[in-house]
Amino acid sequence: MKVTFLGHAAFLLEGEATVLIDPFITGNPVTTVRAEDLHPDLILVSHGHGDHLGDTIEIAKRSGATVVSVFELASYCSRQGVQVHGMHIGGSHQFGPVKVKLTPAWHGSGLITNGPAEYLGTPCGFVFTLDGKTIYHAGDTGLFGDMAMVGRLHPIDLALLPIGDNFTMGPEDALEAVHLIKPNLVIPMHYNTWPLIEQDPQEFKRVVEAQTPARVIILAPGESYEV
Repeated sequence: MKVTFLGHAAFLLEGEATVLIDPFITGNPVTTVRAEDLHPDLILVSHGHGDHLGDTIEIAKRSGATVVSVFELASYCSRQGVQVHGMHIGGSHQFGPVKVKLTPAWHGSGLITNGPAEYLGTPCGFVFTLDGKTIYHAGDTGLFGDMAMVGRLHPIDLALLPIGDNFTMGPEDALEAVHLIKPNLVIPMHYNTWPLIEQDPQEFKRVVEAQTPARVIILAPGESYEV
């Protein structure tokens, strides 16, 4: 399975199926790809903020991908004319070779266009299986104790964790998240997109690998790793 970091919280995972997560491409100052180059089978969207919903509608319309998210956000995407599958936290569903489960995330979710923010449901993270590997994309979230349950119920091969602080966990809380989840591998995300969330991923890697058995893989936008 190939994991490609697209910048911010966006990832492309390629194996028996192609899974795209939080495809914020247009307007993303660090990404190296174009939305029209992405051809996923599934698009997982953690919440309705523009830097996560991103190019979901355009990509789904062109590729025929199914958008998977909480019910309210899935309903919004359906109204834009794309194929969706609505879920909610704690629920799971099999999409061909990919099984997806929604997990809690402590954040907000709303889309601001020309007026007041439109409520788009509860934010979430995702635990999903692909090519025999179990991946946890935490979404935008602060630290919470039930991350331990995520790791206990679903031994995690790869955790994709925010470290940017201000809007999500910072490095110190992300370290504690690694202690709770106990993943084999960690890829940090949601940092260095803008000055407000600048962090040193090498220092995060040093501390995590010194204090836990997990290995940290740092990917620049556009780089890939085989899991």
